[in-house]
Amino acid sequence: MSKSISDLIMEYFQKHPKKDLKHGPIVDWVTEQYLKENPEPPRDPWRAIRKLHQEGKLIKIKKGVYRYDPDQVEKVELFDFHPEIKEEIFKRDNYKCVVCGRGSKDGVEICADHIKPKDKGGDNSIDNGQTLCMEHNLMKKNYSQSEAGKRYFIKIYKQSIANDDDKMVEFCNDVFDIYDKHRINGHIKRPNGK
Repeated sequence: MSKSISDLIMEYFQKHPKKDLKHGPIVDWVTEQYLKENPEPPRDPWRAIRKLHQEGKLIKIKKGVYRYDPDQVEKVELFDFHPEIKEEIFKRDNYKCVVCGRGSKDGVEICADHIKPKDKGGDNSIDNGQTLCMEHNLMKKNYSQSEAGKRYFIKIYKQSIANDDDKMVEFCNDVFDIYDKHRINGHIKRPNGK
């Protein structure tokens, strides 16, 4: 079985521990290795480098420069889901994002996400895990869950207006009312001007 793009990237960094490496030569090396076992070049190795940084496996020194520190990775991996737990989370969620319902069969990469973040006391249990697609995982990382949820309902609301789906428009308005009632995320304006 051929190595994944991420596996090849990590192999390169592991051969050069604690060195600041520009992503250009890494991408070239990964592409060369990948083509030895695959007919097509790898898709976006630089994105995989960024993802490995987001997972805590690489340190970003500055734009386009990363470092692998085995000591840091060991600390980070203590807080990641064990592969067996991750598989149970995926299985429970039918290998689909709990927000949008897309998954591997749709060509979308999925990941196991901590519902309660690790830095806020969340653990690595199945109950604290959920399946998210990369888009919604990144959205959650950029916003709190309630902010991500409100932005998602704004998106649904706009689609419902475009589709003349009055029932869904009413549902979204009810959701926005709940946000208002509890004074949550008032800095994100409702799309219906209320």
